[in-house]
Amino acid sequence: MNIESIKGKVKKTPLYIVLSLFGVVALYPLIWMFYTSFKSNADISLNKFSLPTTLHFENYANAWQTAKIGVYFLNSVFVSTTSIFITIIIGASAAFILSKFEFKFRKFIYTLFMIGMLIPLQSILVPLFIQMRSLKLLDNEWSLILSYTAFGLPVTIFVLESFMRAFPDSIIEAAIVDGSSIIRVFFNIIIPMTRPAIATITILNFLNNWKEFSFALIFITDDSKKTLPLGLYNFLGAYTSDYAGLMAALVISSIPVVLIYLVLQEQIINGMTAGAVKG
Repeated sequence: MNIESIKGKVKKTPLYIVLSLFGVVALYPLIWMFYTSFKSNADISLNKFSLPTTLHFENYANAWQTAKIGVYFLNSVFVSTTSIFITIIIGASAAFILSKFEFKFRKFIYTLFMIGMLIPLQSILVPLFIQMRSLKLLDNEWSLILSYTAFGLPVTIFVLESFMRAFPDSIIEAAIVDGSSIIRVFFNIIIPMTRPAIATITILNFLNNWKEFSFALIFITDDSKKTLPLGLYNFLGAYTSDYAGLMAALVISSIPVVLIYLVLQEQIINGMTAGAVKG
């Protein structure tokens, strides 16, 4: 190891220390929540920050069955995954047309989608409630799926359109010359090439859908159809003294987000650093 290399590492030491501190600050609440979920309520009352002396796995069973977190969890999985699938199909199709086809009002249509990112969610709760009531979709998971899809489309089209615009037109032209239809080009060429950007918007939309509370609170009153944020809210009210069960419920609610990020992290980083800034 030469002198220059050593000097470079020494200069970066303060940066490493600062980044390590930020990492600890960011991760500690998650670590604390995890090990607290294995403590009893008495242990939490005595010392909130101590490690558990005995592991209480029954906290998870109580949260999953007694507090019905399992029902809310599965409802959230269904609503979130279904809306993401629809959002990706519609958003990718719209982004492909807007990025690779020239037609009248193209810029106007793209601008309308972008305006969608500027609309505050709270400002349309009442009109949406009236619309869902007219469509007889209240207390129905599709009221949430359609709403999440609509609010997810602007950012999805923005990211995918920027990513697809960077693709050489010669690739599409060559595929068409070889006899491929536009639909086949879209599914066999464009979609595979757009995977990093799709991974990015998948995690972004999943986070928004998974933690969304306002729509679920307004549209859903049937306890068997409530999503996880509503379940956690009810848990907090009904089991105010059961902090151990609440921590277990929070850990359960965090698992899908962590797993999706771990699976897609490489493509997410590629999509954020490449696709979102091109065009």
